[in-house]
This record gives sequence, C-alpha cells and structure tokens, in this order.
Amino acid sequence: MGSYLSIDAVIDAAFLSDLRERGIITGTFIQLDPSRREGVVNGILEESALKGPTQINIKEVARRAGVSIGSLYQYFNHRQGLLDFAIEIITRQMVASLTYFKPYMTELPLREALSAYLQGGFEMAKEYQGYIHYFMRAAYQGDPVFTERVVRPIAVIMLDITRDILAAAQLRGEVRQDIDFEATARLINTLIIAVYDAQFLPYLNTYYQLVDEDVLPERIIDNLLVLIENTLKP
Repeated sequence: MGSYLSIDAVIDAAFLSDLRERGIITGTFIQLDPSRREGVVNGILEESALKGPTQINIKEVARRAGVSIGSLYQYFNHRQGLLDFAIEIITRQMVASLTYFKPYMTELPLREALSAYLQGGFEMAKEYQGYIHYFMRAAYQGDPVFTERVVRPIAVIMLDITRDILAAAQLRGEVRQDIDFEATARLINTLIIAVYDAQFLPYLNTYYQLVDEDVLPERIIDNLLVLIENTLKP
C-alpha cells in the first residue's frame, strides 16, 4: 500500500486556521515560510513516528526541524500545544493515506485486496512504529478523549475500506449476494484488526494464543484470507 502522503496533501489553510482557533498553534507558525513550516512538521512527524506523539523530545524535534527550542515555543506557545499538534497532524495524515489508497484496493480481487490491506498496515508500522503503538494504546485503554480524537477517525476509515473491498468483490461476483453485508463487513474488519494488533501487543497474543514459534504470522494471515474467501464465495 505504500507510505504516507506528503505533508502538502494533508495540511491546508482551513486546517491550520482551526488549530489556531483551538490554541494548538500560533499565528507565527501559520505565517512561516512554507518550506520552514514543512521542516518543523517533518521534525515533529519523525520524532512522533519513533516515540509516539505524547513522548516526543522537544530538543530532538528542534534538532530534526533545524530550528531553536525558543522558535518552537513561538509556534506552539507550550509543550502541550506541540504534543496536541503532533497528535492532530499524524492522525490526519494516516486518515488521508488510508483514504487515498482505498480505490486501489477495491480494484483487486477479494483475497488480494485484504492481503494488500494487511501488508500495507505492516509497512506503516515499520515506518511509524511509535505512532502505531500509541494508537493501539489509545484504542485499548478507552480514554474518551483519545477515543474521539485519535481512534474513531482512523477506525471509521478502516471499516469503510473493508466495506468498499467487500462491495467491489460482490459486484464482481466473488461474494454471494445473500450475505448480511453490514454484519459481514464489520466481522471481517474486526478479524483483520485482531490479527494485526496481536503482532504488536504481546498481551493480546497471550490472550488470543494466535502465533508462536510453530505457528508464524504468515500462516495465520494466509489461513484467515482462505477462511474469508471460502466462506463468502458463491
């Protein structure tokens, strides 16, 4: 599925204006030269990808962005503003990337599409491991603030992708017409999430007993796809 979209594809004037109204960024940040602003955003993203947006180091962000710590505080007023910006921008980037790749996955046969969906998730995890772990913690801890700000936007687009893949497969005649479409889409989505998350959260794998040294993840994924395909085919 590839990597994330560029910064230009996910940041626009309306988004920046909204963040300023909410006190997350300052007018100084909005007025920055676009190349300088992109450098700051990239510095935040790189640090967030490594450590997660709530664990970023201000000095490291400044170093990566090529600006002083004092300049960062002119852009965000305080540390919490910087953390909130990191959460907002990386969540927005993930949603935009998933949305962008959705049409490509719907063009693939059902099994290939679900495989590409899973493999794309693993590629994202390698590149943005800190954020993926942060997102999973937010998802399983159930904090209502992070549920709405972080988990729900991404979860909604993930279910939409599963629906669109299933609908396209049904139109091509790969899936029976008599299925309970919505329930099936949600069940497939949940199965994919469970298999994916167990690769990164050891306590989930301990509970699920999904993979071990004898039953490797590739074997689980292959059999998951076979199960879905065989269950739904006409």
